[in-house]
Amino acid sequence: MKIENIKTLGELKSTGYTSRSIKEELRNNLRQKIVANEDTFTGIHGYENTVIPELERAILSRHNINLLGLRGQAKTRLARQMVNLLDEWIPVVEGSEINDDPFQPISRYATNLIKEKGDDTPISWLHRSERFAEKLATPDVTVADIIGDVDPIKAANLKLSYADDRVIHFGMIPRANRSIFVINELPDLQARIQVALFNILQEGDIQIRGFKLRLPLDIQFVFTANPEDYTNRGSIVTPLKDRIGSQILTHYPETIEIAKTITEQEAKLDSRQSDLVYVPEIAKDLLEQISFQARESEFIDHKSGISARMSITAYENLLSTAEHRALQSGDEHTLLRLSDFIGVIPSITGKVELVYEGEQEGAAFVANSLISDAIKALFPGYFPKIEKLEKEDYESPYQDLISWFFEESGFELLDDVSDKTYREQLDTIVPLHNLIKEYQPDIDEKDSYFMMEFLLWGLVEYKKLSKYRLSEGFRFKDLYGSYISGL
Repeated sequence: MKIENIKTLGELKSTGYTSRSIKEELRNNLRQKIVANEDTFTGIHGYENTVIPELERAILSRHNINLLGLRGQAKTRLARQMVNLLDEWIPVVEGSEINDDPFQPISRYATNLIKEKGDDTPISWLHRSERFAEKLATPDVTVADIIGDVDPIKAANLKLSYADDRVIHFGMIPRANRSIFVINELPDLQARIQVALFNILQEGDIQIRGFKLRLPLDIQFVFTANPEDYTNRGSIVTPLKDRIGSQILTHYPETIEIAKTITEQEAKLDSRQSDLVYVPEIAKDLLEQISFQARESEFIDHKSGISARMSITAYENLLSTAEHRALQSGDEHTLLRLSDFIGVIPSITGKVELVYEGEQEGAAFVANSLISDAIKALFPGYFPKIEKLEKEDYESPYQDLISWFFEESGFELLDDVSDKTYREQLDTIVPLHNLIKEYQPDIDEKDSYFMMEFLLWGLVEYKKLSKYRLSEGFRFKDLYGSYISGL
């Protein structure tokens, strides 16, 4: 029988339907997915062998769960995707504020209605998408908000005394009965509010004010927390931690490939932008390497973490920088340039927490340093490594290129030149072309110009050339030539 035809308790009984707790529901549906070899959590990369198996084991154990990790580690997304493990539809007593199970009613309203109407009790159906509630823990959250309180307006309208439990106004948790309830940033919740959760997690019931009323709620709790919050803003009280069945540690992407997959999946791009700007693979690697460098930088507070959102917003800014340039120059298509990376600085400065030394240097300096460090880290993967100390008879593969800059007065790459002019300018540096042919012989022509610029910036980072930021672009020169020619 289709659910739209089941409208009363009697019709529900005739189908042989049996109710089960939400934890049993999640467990049984997860078992089926595992047996069928289906993905339980989709669009979450890098957790396949770490976080997701632990989360699945916690669900199989019927545990309430705490996802512990730094910001931007997909904790909330994991919690939201647990909804997909619920039954598609469940029956509830029609009109119930707290999603009463027709076979196990717990509210006074549902109990009285079933007692009065019996098998004629009307039921409605609740979709799994509506069985998710989320609350961000903030210091102003009260017990009344999340559990409930006496409602004087209800008492006045119904002409009831405050001793009557019908004057109770239920908070968010009772209204999330038979649902997944997520509390984000749990340590930010005041200790007295955390204490109010003890009974709900252990005995599964609540008590409001002085009422004898006990409601055995059926809820799957998922908490998220940042380990830094334990010392900075608050802590999870020990008895509450003891009542949370599984604590699962999340982490950042462990490889650039995983990080690129996440960024490309999450970046919100205009299709015209994607069609207009060609992005070489090395540029995507470089963008992700910036985040990896940030997580090791001495200027940045590691405890605060570097969110994956930094790479996502930086990628969006990077393409917007190239798009802006192309629109100004009238190019129908453009190649991404390394100089476009200057456009990702606002995405970096807004996403990092600096330590004292970083504050002294300034956010813009730190952002530029991260770009430089990323270039330096990737450089040996494409070209011969440059040692700090070289033997006297060592002939550097970069000598012809360095000599070219020694003989020239300088080379400028301006920000707003057309693609044609940009290529022509780089083509004038013959030794640069030769190096690309020698060390990157299989490179696509569209990638070669970015690689040329990457080589120039790399030589700057290894102190073989110098680079100056002009108001409208960059100037590259040899390191000592101007000084010697002056002499």
